[in-house]
Amino acid sequence: MRIGELASRTGVSERSLRYYEEQRLLASSRTPGGHRDFSERAVDRVIRIQELYAAGLHSSAIARILPCMRDDDGGPAANATPALVAELTTERDRIDRTVNDLLRSRDVLDQVISTAAGGSTPGTQDQERSRR
Repeated sequence: MRIGELASRTGVSERSLRYYEEQRLLASSRTPGGHRDFSERAVDRVIRIQELYAAGLHSSAIARILPCMRDDDGGPAANATPALVAELTTERDRIDRTVNDLLRSRDVLDQVISTAAGGSTPGTQDQERSRR
């Protein structure tokens, strides 16, 4: 498929796709006319790249991780090195800290909203029920 179709199917700009290719995160072949030609598997690969970027990873880390992931389902492949496992563990711990910080911030906002609204908000009630 051409780059425009890949962009359309993944919601990722053509510019980003060219960058992914430049960073060796994504591969294409060339048509006789010189146009990029991506395989069907590129859709899953781009989605995986986007997920890793959203997790806060940078392109060099993603380049090391991608060979250790299956494109079709994002599951692990069996070729991660101990160094990569350590790096991924560090990244996972960073993500956990970020999630916890966000949850604490949401709790503070819920309290402010509840106080300002003169009662409890639906989000606060749901949280109280889930804590019981």
